[in-house]
Amino acid sequence: MSSEEDDVIVEVISGADEVPEVRVADVDDLTRLHLAVGAMTDEDVDGALRAAGMGRLADGDTGFVDVAALRAAAQPQATAADWAERFDGMVTQAAEKGWTGDDGASLQVHIEPAASA
Repeated sequence: MSSEEDDVIVEVISGADEVPEVRVADVDDLTRLHLAVGAMTDEDVDGALRAAGMGRLADGDTGFVDVAALRAAAQPQATAADWAERFDGMVTQAAEKGWTGDDGASLQVHIEPAASA
């Protein structure tokens, strides 16, 4: 496993005026993906993910990230020439391991505390 600094991270943190902000970080390492959550309620996190079109919470430990939204947010930040192929490989591997939502369009992710929390 790679370290937290090397993961693709979907962060939900308190932004300006305490409004939750959703952003994608560390997009070049596609070996691991997690949801990093700041100090806020599950309801606030779920609402922010849904409002951003990025996904939803299943519970306090698990979320689902929309594959198309993740690609759209992450790809403009990517620097590797083969990023798109590696992203597709990450999605395929997650599907093979059963780490997808019932809709088939989202990836199941573990929730960890945000570094800024």
